[in-house]
Amino acid sequence: MIHEILPVGLLQCNCSIFGDEQSREAIVVDPGDDIAEIVAVLEKHALRVTAIVITHAHIDHIGGAAKLKALTGAPVLMNANDRELYNQMDMQAAWLGVEPPSRTEIDTAIRDSDTLKLGPAEFHMLHTPGHTQGSTSVWIPSENKLIAGDTLFRDSIGRTDLPGGDSRQILRSIEDKLLPLPEETIVVPGHGPNTTIGREKERNPFLQGF
Repeated sequence: MIHEILPVGLLQCNCSIFGDEQSREAIVVDPGDDIAEIVAVLEKHALRVTAIVITHAHIDHIGGAAKLKALTGAPVLMNANDRELYNQMDMQAAWLGVEPPSRTEIDTAIRDSDTLKLGPAEFHMLHTPGHTQGSTSVWIPSENKLIAGDTLFRDSIGRTDLPGGDSRQILRSIEDKLLPLPEETIVVPGHGPNTTIGREKERNPFLQGF
């Protein structure tokens, strides 16, 4: 499977572009900004986007979703618990001192245990609230990869001091949904370098009690 990671936007959100080599269909996760760069990757591999998945409704992860949907016609998927946060896009833009991005309707509400297909691969949606109430991680067993959004980072976890954050909840989400995954699972966080579940079990200072 094709998988390219583009750090996009002011906060360098990791946008993942997955493509199936046979069908040339694609899933884009967290198109926060720099849509022209995302489209260039899609065109390079001759991919057609069938779904735009949003891990949570912070502007740096969802800011480019409306543009990408307009260009591709692909539906936008996000957990419904983050709709209120998405409705506060003007406020989020003001925090960063940027212009508010265009908004789009959320076409499908992601629920825990929902599954998307891309060729033979299954993308399993894991509801992992704590950074936001709708935070979702994406587990792809055939690729041995986890797209963790801002729930789990290399040596850290997502911040919980913004609206919708809950420090106890994020630790429960990580313990219940992410740490049971195979230790060799590659974790692609919302920002920064990749890691593995095993590494974070061993070295992440926030997880040493588990």
